[in-house]
Amino acid sequence: MDINAQKILQDTFGYSEFRGHQEDVINTAIAGNDALVLMPTGGGKSLCYQIPMLVRPGVGVVISPLIALMEDQVNALTQLGINARYLNSMLTSEEARQTEREVLDGSLKVLYIAPERLLQPRTISLLQQATISLFAIDEAHCVSQWGHDFRADYLHLNVLQEQFPHVPRLALTATADTQTRQEILMRLGLQNSHVFVSGFDRPNIQYRITHRENGNQQLLRFLQNEHPNDAGIVYCLSRKKVEATAEWLQAKGFNAVPYHAGLPMETRKRHQSKFLREDGVIVVATIAFGMGIDKPDVRFVAHLDLPKSVESYYQETGRAGRDGEPSTAWMVYGLQDVIKLKNMRADSQADEQFKRIEHQRLESMLGLCEIISCRREALLHYFDDDEAKEHCGNCDNCINPAERWDATDATRKALSCIYRTGQRFGVSHLVDVLRGQDNAKVKQHGHQSVSTFGIGNDLSADQWKSVYRQLIARGHIQVDSEAFGAFKLTDKCRAILRGEETISLRKDRVELRSKKSSRTSSHVSDQDRDLWEALREKRTSLAKEQGVPPYIIFGDVSLMEMMERRPATSKQLLMITGVGQSKLEKYGEAFLSVLAEFNGSANVTSSFDSEPSADKVESYLESLALLKAGMDVPMIAKQRGVKEKTIYVHLEKCIQEGELEIQDVVQLPEEDIDRIRDALFANSDEENHIKLTPVFEDLGGAFTYEVLSCVRAELLREM
Repeated sequence: MDINAQKILQDTFGYSEFRGHQEDVINTAIAGNDALVLMPTGGGKSLCYQIPMLVRPGVGVVISPLIALMEDQVNALTQLGINARYLNSMLTSEEARQTEREVLDGSLKVLYIAPERLLQPRTISLLQQATISLFAIDEAHCVSQWGHDFRADYLHLNVLQEQFPHVPRLALTATADTQTRQEILMRLGLQNSHVFVSGFDRPNIQYRITHRENGNQQLLRFLQNEHPNDAGIVYCLSRKKVEATAEWLQAKGFNAVPYHAGLPMETRKRHQSKFLREDGVIVVATIAFGMGIDKPDVRFVAHLDLPKSVESYYQETGRAGRDGEPSTAWMVYGLQDVIKLKNMRADSQADEQFKRIEHQRLESMLGLCEIISCRREALLHYFDDDEAKEHCGNCDNCINPAERWDATDATRKALSCIYRTGQRFGVSHLVDVLRGQDNAKVKQHGHQSVSTFGIGNDLSADQWKSVYRQLIARGHIQVDSEAFGAFKLTDKCRAILRGEETISLRKDRVELRSKKSSRTSSHVSDQDRDLWEALREKRTSLAKEQGVPPYIIFGDVSLMEMMERRPATSKQLLMITGVGQSKLEKYGEAFLSVLAEFNGSANVTSSFDSEPSADKVESYLESLALLKAGMDVPMIAKQRGVKEKTIYVHLEKCIQEGELEIQDVVQLPEEDIDRIRDALFANSDEENHIKLTPVFEDLGGAFTYEVLSCVRAELLREM
């Protein structure tokens, strides 16, 4: 690893170690090589280009499709002491000229620019006169003509290869299946570049999909029970529904705002700013909202309508929990969603190849909704992620498995009813016929006389709709948009109607209610609550003074760590995640002052003064059982509704009693574990007492206290 890169990570960004492929990507860019980087939202993509831009000479150019978010992205870097600017239509002429002068004189390190501005001859000429360290093409999936976020300007970014052949390029995205990856490489001229694919798993997100009964009421229960004061996003398919839902949530007492492309620009900017800068705001939006949103504490993403593809679903739900804290991806969908999207596909003016690809993607989305196996496994498998497990423990199907039932007889009745009524009617009429409803429409068409009339009284109307929904998803029925949504049989029905095949379907279940377990204000102890609120108030006041969103000062994770570890000096504060030298100089005194008011209280301990205390661990055997069942620490903590620190205490006890080996708990190379053992030995006294703070400091903060505690447990067992 480049020494400068490691120092920048620690001193500027406040992190002690790189994650996943970050180090390899950064080394590649610093060496002047190209790369395609696929990394999940919240995985640290921005560091992959920001650090090389600071290490290499010249200005780094970030190409982003999101003008509205550039200001916040530049503000975040400025807070870290980095000279960053954007060049777009929001600037005055003088501001634009000043930015151009800084590009030319070499004082600027990071420049954000939209693709349409980059492609202007004036901009190309400007950059040709400057020293460029790196081009970072963010949201690179926008180049895919088959993708859900296609931007035509991205097709012309191969100009970078032609005009700047010696400048390295990084293309970055969180969402790309195999076909989209190949298209990115081809269209951007990156065929010979390195490709880094991090796992697509977001273990902190709980995936839940349920059938719609009353969407608004289901959403209300979800919010009131689990996220009454949290920031979140609610996605709807139409602008009309967005506005109606936002208004309805406001009437229910929620701080909700609408967002869609039909609103005036000023309204969109105001609502986006409110979401980014205030706590507990809900944005109700179409897919026009969300890409590039850096707000780390979005605790939920809810869908009131079915997304158009698995890619869309993954990207939209990925906007929750960027800070790694437990979050929820919640969705309701029903038969009308399926019909509506299939009709939209059929009515599209696109060519047949595009329609075919879109149809396949919709089928995959329907499959994800209807499976009874682990949703996370299916989601990761879609993106060819080899890390998928059969049981994640953090989706509705794993926590509350769906039941199957032998639906062969019901399916034959449902399909026969379509045939007997002439394949000319939609679901409501078909259900009426099956249930023997002798109403005007049934009589008008003489369907009280068909053989399927009244043969389905054993199931409710909702159960029949569930049968039809699942049969459409499986391809046994197609919806004819030209015949007002009439159901028609496909060739796939023949074997079932002839009695050659059986079929089982899932039972629609009572909606899962999850126990909320994020490390947010609802899980702050009574003893710590005043300090937690004081830290948040200080952050808010500083953010207002600076004119930036609160999370740009410090994220919730940093505040939570301050609250738990109680630093009392600048040196100790630097050890908190997200605290670098620049933020220490700007805000250190303010936050240390708040902490000092509480650190003198009775019964308050600091992890810097003594090792973390171990609470009672009567339930450690349950944590042990879940670990042996294949769950990792974050999953166990989520399942049990406790902090990860508590789970580590449980597993530490298991290690010391010989129930586990250190490698079962701590996923580190053997050489790192040996380094920790050596440091522990060096800090042990004659009675084999080992305080962790000196060990933590000797190792430069490279390992968490939880990891150190577990290795110490192994060492004490052997002593």
